[in-house]
Amino acid sequence: MTKLALGTHPFLLGFEQLERLVERTAKTGNDGYPPYNIEQTSENSYRITLAVAGFAESDLAITVEDSSLVIRGRQNDDAEGRVYLHRGIAARQFQRSFVLADGVDVGEATIKNGLLHVDLTRAVPDRVVQTINIRKG
Repeated sequence: MTKLALGTHPFLLGFEQLERLVERTAKTGNDGYPPYNIEQTSENSYRITLAVAGFAESDLAITVEDSSLVIRGRQNDDAEGRVYLHRGIAARQFQRSFVLADGVDVGEATIKNGLLHVDLTRAVPDRVVQTINIRKG
């Protein structure tokens, strides 16, 4: 018996990129930093919240690359000339990626109290049912 890959099953027309999407999602960083929440704020909108305490607006970059929302943070290490007896807060960089479905748009981003909020909206299709006319050949 031949095993069919998920993206090549005959009933899944147009889903050829599904396996690549799953692979790309699995490759996203799983280091747990920075922690984040994803919440559904309405039927067609979402909010991603990242804990970015210590990062200024200028330390953060938000881009959409190849259907992925990418959030990067890079702090300047201003430890020169300082003598730490204990250093538990390190200047650390990060990159978090979130794969976006077709029709999901990135809205505004705000930072408040050490939390970065990125709002997303999903476009609602105009038609749910489409009737196809049959022509005589």
